[in-house]
Amino acid sequence: MTRQELIEQIRIKRSFLCVGLDTDLAKIPAHLLDLEDPIFEFNKAIIDATKDFCVAYKPNIAFYECHGPKGWESLKKTLDYIPKNIFTISDAKRGDIGNTSKYYAETFFNYLGSDSVTVAPYMGEDSVTPFLEYANKWVILLALTSNKGALDFQFIADEHNDELYKKVLRKSQEWGTSENLMFVVGATRAEGIGEVRKIAKDHFFLVPGVGAQGGSLVDVANYGWNKDCGLLVNSSRGIIYASSDRDFAVKAQIEAQNLQREMAKILDQKGF
Repeated sequence: MTRQELIEQIRIKRSFLCVGLDTDLAKIPAHLLDLEDPIFEFNKAIIDATKDFCVAYKPNIAFYECHGPKGWESLKKTLDYIPKNIFTISDAKRGDIGNTSKYYAETFFNYLGSDSVTVAPYMGEDSVTPFLEYANKWVILLALTSNKGALDFQFIADEHNDELYKKVLRKSQEWGTSENLMFVVGATRAEGIGEVRKIAKDHFFLVPGVGAQGGSLVDVANYGWNKDCGLLVNSSRGIIYASSDRDFAVKAQIEAQNLQREMAKILDQKGF
């Protein structure tokens, strides 16, 4: 998917919502467990219920690959089922030496057909650029996360008080452009989103942490907005686990629609 196609979907749907498909067999409704592929059946129902209110889906790969070959099959079926006008994110957080990254990219872009993959930047340029060689595919680079361990490395400052995450942001923009490179920025550090926006003015951000993790949608928009919206705000648990009963898809639809309505108000206020 191109940048312009993504922007157009945001305009059409009045939404910048990404639904996280962190599908856990221990949390999905019990009646699905008797089916041949409960993970896919759950995802299928969630997609059918929410596809009119979101512009992206983000399966977290760990929830699939832990089930071995059957999990990969469920993931492939899920990505194939998602409508082609909806942006797909394989949340894999890969990043290894160049040859290995080459085959990771082939897996997620050619085999799975995903529009994008999350990548860890710690090993530097040659671990990231193999993912950037595919037309109309995206790298979503970890930039500023909101987990407790983010404090271990991301905020380390040099003698000029330049923090590590800011160096990553600047350097990585030498490898890709706003047409193929996005950044992960955690929602629970709202002021941090503003700092990232100062450095990456034109890039889209994938923002997890709104909803069950406590991030504020309004703060995210105020700090992270750019002329093209520039935001994909992810909600996982707050939508897909809104109910653990047979009405799970209905409740997921309600939660997704509620977020979409909030986003539509923001888009209107921003004149988008």
